This record gives sequence, structure tokens and C-alpha cells, in this order.
Amino acid sequence: MTTEKKIPYKIYLTEDEMPKTWYNVRADMKNKPAPLLNPGTGAPMGFDDLRPVFCDELIRQELDNDTREIPIPQEIQDFYKMYRPSPLVRAYCLEERLQTPAKIYYKFEGNNTSGSHKLNSAIAQAYYAKQQGLKGVTTETGAGQWGTALSMACGYLGLDCKVYMVKVSYEQKPFRREVMRTYGASVTPSPSMETAIGQKILAEHPGTTGSLGCAISEAVEVATSNPGYRYVLGSVLNQVLLHQSVIGLETKTALDKYGVVPDIIIGCAGGGSNLGGLISPFMGEKLRGEKDYRIIAVEPASCPSLTRGKFAYDFCDTGKVCPLAKMYTLGSNFIPSPNHAGGLRYHGMSSILSQLYHDGYIEATSVEQTKVFEAAEYFARVEGILPAPESSHAIRVAIDEALKCKETGEAKTIVFGLTGTGYFDMVAYEKFHNGEMSDYIPTDAELEASFATLPQVPGQD
Repeated sequence: MTTEKKIPYKIYLTEDEMPKTWYNVRADMKNKPAPLLNPGTGAPMGFDDLRPVFCDELIRQELDNDTREIPIPQEIQDFYKMYRPSPLVRAYCLEERLQTPAKIYYKFEGNNTSGSHKLNSAIAQAYYAKQQGLKGVTTETGAGQWGTALSMACGYLGLDCKVYMVKVSYEQKPFRREVMRTYGASVTPSPSMETAIGQKILAEHPGTTGSLGCAISEAVEVATSNPGYRYVLGSVLNQVLLHQSVIGLETKTALDKYGVVPDIIIGCAGGGSNLGGLISPFMGEKLRGEKDYRIIAVEPASCPSLTRGKFAYDFCDTGKVCPLAKMYTLGSNFIPSPNHAGGLRYHGMSSILSQLYHDGYIEATSVEQTKVFEAAEYFARVEGILPAPESSHAIRVAIDEALKCKETGEAKTIVFGLTGTGYFDMVAYEKFHNGEMSDYIPTDAELEASFATLPQVPGQD
């Protein structure tokens, strides 16, 4: 047995130990995610239906519910080596400061220029677009991590990249915008007057600060109206969670090397990409009845799709041009408070995670942003990493669980995902330090008004 003292602060895998295949958790799910529906006919959408919007190979991955392991092309493996494998860190300093018997680990995905885990899927999606002979891709971005990652991937492969950035983030994070432009992307604040959907949203919501749902609508419109372009998405979709499985696969390999079995796995949840990626191999074991883990999704109280949303078919975008997905949703018309700092402002949740949550394999909790930033500041002072606001939701709950262990004396092993760094989020940190940050929580009446806009789908509650 390996003694605890032999576990290093940072566990690094060798390049040879990196995943050679992505893991498709749907293959082990008894209840598969519900199919995407055509918003006009209500019929399930197949390959040909999705071709005008998405890249061919990505559609195949999106629809594949049965193939457990999908090979990672060598070109993508080679790109991954620029910044992977990423370290699994034993948070010895945090454990000592908290005086907890809990053992805390975090998988750090911020050691690349994009500053987050998003690059894992961005390079895959850009690669398949290039292989298809496309000219470029369009996308949305909220806090900017996904747009930055896709800009990097497209710059590397020589693809054009058009990014629609949620207006409030565009204004709060000019340097994130400039990183995207440095990698060759065009960046437009959304909603904009450049698209018919943008004009419609601005007419209905004058002065709106935007949402991911708005930005998705604009990006899809531009992709479908320009030959040689396709739309790509940084979260929510099945294929994105597939690509992000490298996070969990590396985490499990690193833990297995030292005989460590986690009790609790924690991740922040907006659309679900990092949480889905982190938990994938552990969830596979849980689904197959091999092991059991407590898995916690942490979302912002200002955008609580799992904890307060409805499990229903809904539009993936505010402009209602995308397919209908069955997910936990606040309604596609829901626009989060502009006071909410960082990402995690999507109205819905990944269909995979929604189904797993509905079936009881995952639990969820929501946290207020002032408590999130308290945890972020504490973590920065103790562990030395300035965390992204999104990741700090997971940090908040990891600290809370560790303090519970302090009360009970249990030496539980906690693993959480640190999706990236917060260097472009200093406006939010400044508001927190100046006492200008408040906790906005939508009222039941506001949510009910949004639920009233859910599409009428036969059999939907």
C-alpha cells in the first residue's frame, strides 16, 4: 500500500499515459438522453437534418449512444501534448489551513493560454471542420474561455473563426476579446444588429446585456447563411462532453497510480462540459455497478437550471432556431442577471447530465456568488492559484464538504475540477473587493414566466 506521504503535490502522467480514446458515457447509460427534435415537426433529428448546422463527423459523435470508446485522431493527440497531461494536485496547503481530515485533490485545466478546459473540445471540433474542407466556423462565448480556445484551435489550423460574445462579458473583459483577435478571430458583442435574430432580440429586449442563448442564435444564423461555415458549441452537446472525457480519464489514471478512490467528486455546472468530462469514467463505473461515488454539480443561484429548472424539451437558444433538447431548463427566454460574474449563464443543462440527474446518479446544489468569491479569494491565498469564477463554485462546495469532515472526523477523499484561471475576471474580483457584488436570485414568479414560454411538445409535462 502506498503511504499518504508518498503522494506528491502534483501528479503528472507521462505523454504515453494520456488517453488514446474518448469515453462515451452514453454507452453505459440505461436511460439514454432523449433525441434532439425538429422544432417545426417535433420529429427526432437525424444526420441529414443536422448537416446544415454542424460538421459531419461531429454529428456522428453527437448521435452515437452506443460506442463506448472513440479513437482520438493522432493530430488531436499531438495538439493535446502542447498542454496535456494536466496535473492532478493534492491540496495539502488547503487541507492544513482548513484543519480537516479530508483529503482534497483538484484537476487543474488552466495550464494553457486559453486558460481553461475548453481547448480539449475546441481543437477536436476545429480539426473535424478542417477535415471536411470548410472555410470556417461560428460560435458563441459567455465569459470568453470557449471563444478563446476556439480562436486558438482555428488559428493553429488556419480556419476562419467568428465569435459572438455575450455583450456584458464583451464589455467587462476587453482583454479576453483581444486574445481572441490575436489568434485571428472576429468578435462581435451579442445581441448585435448584424443578424436578423439579433435585431429581433434587441427589439423585444431593448438594452439587454445578452445571454448565451442570444449569442447561439446569432452564431447559428451566420453559419447557416454563409457557404463553407458550420456552427460549433463549447458545452451542452453530447460530442462536447465526449471530448472533455480526457479530463476524467487522466484524473482516474492519476488516482489509480496511488490507489486513491474518491468519495466525493465536485464540478461547477453551466452547460455541463467540464463536469461531464471530469466525472465520465467514474460515472461509467457507477452506471455499471462497479463502484459508487457521490457526485455534486454546483451551479450559480442566479442561473439554477438543475435545482430550480424543469426537465423538459426546450430550445437551445433564445432566437428559437436551434433543435429542441430535453434538459433541465429555465426556459430559452431566461436571461441571467448582468450582475452575475463569469460564465455558467446558460439557461439549460447538458442532456446527458440532465438525464443522469433525473435518474438520481448526480446531486446538485446552487451557491450565491459572494460566497463563491469568498472561496476563490481564500483558495488563491492558500493554494496560490487565482481561480476562474466558474471553478470557484466547485471550490466553495469542496471547502464546505471538507469542513463537514472536520466536524465528523471523517477522512473523505474529495476531488474537484479547477477548470481554469481568473486573470481575465478581475472586474468581477474588483467588484467583490469593493463590496459592489450582490447576490441576485430569480424569483419563482420570474421563473414561472419563463417556463410559460416552453414549447408545446406531445407528452411533455
